[in-house]
Amino acid sequence: MIKQIRNGVWEIPKDYREGMRVPARIYATRKMMDSIEEGVLKQITNVATLPGIQKAALVMPDAHYGYGFPIGGVAAFDMEEGIVSPGGIGYDINCGVRLLTTNLTVDEVKPKLKELVDKLFRNVPSGVGSTGKLRISESELDDVCINGARWAVEHGYGRTEDLEHMEENGCMGGADPAKVGPRAKKRGRPQLGTLGSGNHFLEVQKVDRIFDEKTANAFGIKDAGQVTVMVHCGSRGFGHQVADDYIGVMLGASKKYGINLVDRELCCAPIRSREAEDYLCAMRCAVNYAFCNREIITHWVRETFNKIFGGQEINLIYDVCHNIGKFEEHKIDGKTKEVCVHRKGATRAFAAGRKEIPETYRDIGQPVIVPGDMGTASYVLVGTQKQKGEVIRAAQMKVLAEEVPEAYKDIDEVIKSVEVTGISKAVARVVPLGVAKG
Repeated sequence: MIKQIRNGVWEIPKDYREGMRVPARIYATRKMMDSIEEGVLKQITNVATLPGIQKAALVMPDAHYGYGFPIGGVAAFDMEEGIVSPGGIGYDINCGVRLLTTNLTVDEVKPKLKELVDKLFRNVPSGVGSTGKLRISESELDDVCINGARWAVEHGYGRTEDLEHMEENGCMGGADPAKVGPRAKKRGRPQLGTLGSGNHFLEVQKVDRIFDEKTANAFGIKDAGQVTVMVHCGSRGFGHQVADDYIGVMLGASKKYGINLVDRELCCAPIRSREAEDYLCAMRCAVNYAFCNREIITHWVRETFNKIFGGQEINLIYDVCHNIGKFEEHKIDGKTKEVCVHRKGATRAFAAGRKEIPETYRDIGQPVIVPGDMGTASYVLVGTQKQKGEVIRAAQMKVLAEEVPEAYKDIDEVIKSVEVTGISKAVARVVPLGVAKG
């Protein structure tokens, strides 16, 4: 059934089962292939049956069984014949990660590490159903939905220069709060500025190894022993409710448009339909909420460091999302075309030259932040040119705790997989000093 087509890339041909429109492709070392669940392979071949799918249904090295799509699944759809499926984006819309650099060393931080972690724990609310320190009205929530991280900056909870180092500059266009239901808004208002629970975390780390000194320096990573901070969270109950509301809509839409589903969790609607457009408008609201959320948390991280260590320069390397749907241009069969990309538990890994990359990194490639499970090593990678012809290039991120809280795979093996396939290359490895939340 599965054949190896090149080093680190495996394929399930489209004649494997009836209804597959494209092959399914798995990016993994041989060692990781042995640990991929049967359910993941079934789900990715299900994805390959969806209308308008382009080239292949992709699954990344650290894949897990999810809702509809596997977590670690990526697919691109034709703009005219393709579909939008909430199960291909996930419940925690724009769950993402950002990495901050400090000018502190591990020797400077260690004597005050317990105090630092305790104060971060008090300053950044977390836990199931946690509510934040902010009190915002519904009209302010609508502003957050439209403006994303810009809202945080304009209200004194962030820095203008951070916006350039965020995917979509921290704000995705085309959001419409009118497409978000009242239950989502009710859940979202008290949770802005909170981490949540599960595998979401705020971690104080140190640079353990540098693999590519030139790229690391360009990203602001100077030496082994430098202290960094990682924030991993998403759109909280707001995004979860948006997903839940629209899965109900899409179940009806699939029947309305005569879409034959091999799994009802893949419920969807044509990209140009009203149902898909409404969902995308609401999804972008949740995307922007999550960008704003991580920016506010970063403000409180800076505040805490400055109280303990004095005036510190804490800079954002990059903020990437790994549960998102986007219209992007990709080269398919030698031609550049716009497609609707679904990424679930995976982040883009653009090579140098793409206009979406911040100017400061455009000659180098996009930083790719890969968080380990809470308390394990994490990696900074950079997008490479090697797989420029692929329909989508994505580096796997750790999965959402809300969907799969167990069974994390060896992150070093995940990184080996994305390097060997030419998706991206390692720049640095960071290891935890203290986990403030989780």
